[in-house]
Amino acid sequence: MAVKSNLINMVLVLGLTCLFCSAVLGGAYVLTKEPIEQAAAEKTNQAISKVLPHFTDVEYNEAGRYYKATDGDILVGYAIESTVVGFGGPLSLIVGITPDGVVYNTSVLSHAETPGLGAKCTSDARFMDQWRGFDPSVKTLAVKNDGGDVDAITASTITSRAYTLAVENALNVFNELEGGQNNE
Repeated sequence: MAVKSNLINMVLVLGLTCLFCSAVLGGAYVLTKEPIEQAAAEKTNQAISKVLPHFTDVEYNEAGRYYKATDGDILVGYAIESTVVGFGGPLSLIVGITPDGVVYNTSVLSHAETPGLGAKCTSDARFMDQWRGFDPSVKTLAVKNDGGDVDAITASTITSRAYTLAVENALNVFNELEGGQNNE
């Protein structure tokens, strides 16, 4: 004898299917949460080591999304996270800034830029190297098309402008820190 299809049977089968799928997704989340968090922390630690000179201790400030790096009692600099909208979506950087306000280096944490064009912000040595030692008190923080000193990635002016804006935002955070919390 075949089961008769009716509203109650359909709702029951759909409900059980949803419950099963939710349990599988919840289980996958529990199993992968810790490894994903560890991988993200390792990626961030690697980025901090790229953007700051030698340091022995890093203190994270969640409210400001920055890291304060010290070598003993001496402030080495700040690693400041900055996210802006690029051509393809969010572009997240970590910017290392020395106590005198000079960009020590930058590193891309994540991006959604076009492969082969805007994605060169992670691989174009000429573009990336110009940020090492970038002193905003001496150079203009804007792409050359806008009257600044930043060489844009060929055919990726929007990404270059976004990258420059992310660095500018990090410098603004640094200036707030140095202006209001110099003696933390």
